Amino acid sequence: MTKHPLWKESRPPDLAWRTPSGRTRAERVAEQDDAAGNRQAREMRLSDGRRVHGSIALRVLPRGRRIYAYLRWSVRGKTKESFVGEVSRDTRSANLAEAWRMVREDESLEMTSSSESAERAEASSWASSPASQAIMRANKGRDTRPEKALRSAVHALGCRYRVDTRPIKSVRRTADLVFPRQKLAVFLDGCFWHGCDEHYRPAKGSTSEFWNNKIADNRRRDRDTDQRLHQAGWEVIRVWEHDDPASAAEHIAHRVNRARKSDAYSDDPMECSVGDE
Repeated sequence: MTKHPLWKESRPPDLAWRTPSGRTRAERVAEQDDAAGNRQAREMRLSDGRRVHGSIALRVLPRGRRIYAYLRWSVRGKTKESFVGEVSRDTRSANLAEAWRMVREDESLEMTSSSESAERAEASSWASSPASQAIMRANKGRDTRPEKALRSAVHALGCRYRVDTRPIKSVRRTADLVFPRQKLAVFLDGCFWHGCDEHYRPAKGSTSEFWNNKIADNRRRDRDTDQRLHQAGWEVIRVWEHDDPASAAEHIAHRVNRARKSDAYSDDPMECSVGDE
């Protein structure tokens, strides 16, 4: 009887996938760096613009005979992961390297390019002045005070939403509040990082070119995000961090209710407790 070409005769040996016992955290980090090529090659760009370092996990099911690779990263202390594929090399180091090669070839996984990593390294070297350091410290990512205030105000009106998720799975953009059934995405933009006309002031000094280009790129990305979502039938609301959260919440609630009524979601629990505009 001819065996299926994908059939595996036996379980892979531990040395092909299992992490050796007793290995320190520093040794595990170095192993991932070596497999990826260097530490910068492990850098991932999240939808909100932040960078994190990914790692590869190799697994074999309890009764399995195949090695599966997963890309893992951490967001706010919670581990996220994405399936990469099957690897079949003889050693763990070779399988890690093969998995990183697959990651770089997968367009659905947004890894930072080598040029972006170099730019990031250059920016870090520039953040030596007190002003630059203050800017970097201010970039706290998610769960900022304005974000929490807006969520609380919207929630108080009876609106129910999803937080920090992609409105469209295939589009690498994350909205702060998402109402899936109404196809409404809310973005809370920081005045500095998104170039608020009222409060943003172009950078000056030795780092001005980098920062001004960075803000210009963010603005272009925002316009591109809006266009992509509009083309897919989504409505986009942008709120500045300086906006009054209560007023912004009422505006969002009106839009949610309007979308709900137009689509006749009589049993939709996301209706908000606010009157018509």
